[in-house]
Amino acid sequence: MHSFQNKVIVITGAASGIGRALAQAFHQRGAHLALSDINMQGLEETRSLLSGQGQVTLDVLNVADRAAFSAYAKKVVDDHGQVDVVINNAGVALSETISNMSYDDMEWIVNINFWGVVQGTKEFLPHLLQRPEAAIVNVSSIFGIIALPTQGAYNATKFAVRGFTECLRQELKNSSVFVTTVHPGGIKTNIVRNGRMKTSMTGDKSLDEQAKDFEKMARTTPAQAAETIIRGLERRQRRILIGGDARLMDRLQRLMPVRYSDVFGWVLKKLG
Repeated sequence: MHSFQNKVIVITGAASGIGRALAQAFHQRGAHLALSDINMQGLEETRSLLSGQGQVTLDVLNVADRAAFSAYAKKVVDDHGQVDVVINNAGVALSETISNMSYDDMEWIVNINFWGVVQGTKEFLPHLLQRPEAAIVNVSSIFGIIALPTQGAYNATKFAVRGFTECLRQELKNSSVFVTTVHPGGIKTNIVRNGRMKTSMTGDKSLDEQAKDFEKMARTTPAQAAETIIRGLERRQRRILIGGDARLMDRLQRLMPVRYSDVFGWVLKKLG
């Protein structure tokens, strides 16, 4: 997809972070936007930062709610007349050991991070297939490629997004819909502060301490992440790695598919 002029772009989780940056970048390129989040105030702030001329609609959406997602997809088509790109970006974080993790926490993150992607894909896919050129962009994580302690639930959802999306890509290879999986590394967003961070990878730390540690390690800005995603769409990259840390971890996992955990264990010990 080489031009986004007059394309209708659906972005979930658009009230902040990568979702907001994507909205800004696409709007500057002449796209129309259907933005959703659970936070309407954040969506309004996103709209205030847009500098393009395209139509923008804002909707409160809980991506874990299947009925709400179905109604939302119909509303987007009614509002815009078409859908060209769907970016399933909404996601949350959970840090806890598997032995201590509650079923409630597990269901919470699975419903948002995985079912939100499934529902965003399935509800919009019939509309995308009607377009001469379309795309589905599902945001996984570098934690959809490697696994680390206390990230069992998050790993499970992001590995699931990766598997689901790579299967979908193969199923749609002869269609007009391009499919890609995005694997961000550390991005300067509020995902840690807004998550359920109960046990730290690097020891017994408060939420504020964990957030500060994350902010130190996160080297990539949301704007940089958005530009990488758009460049990946333009180049039809089937896997989009964001940040030097993501590329490094991906290479390490390829070189040491089992023993990479020993390397990260040593790093985490030093950080603790």
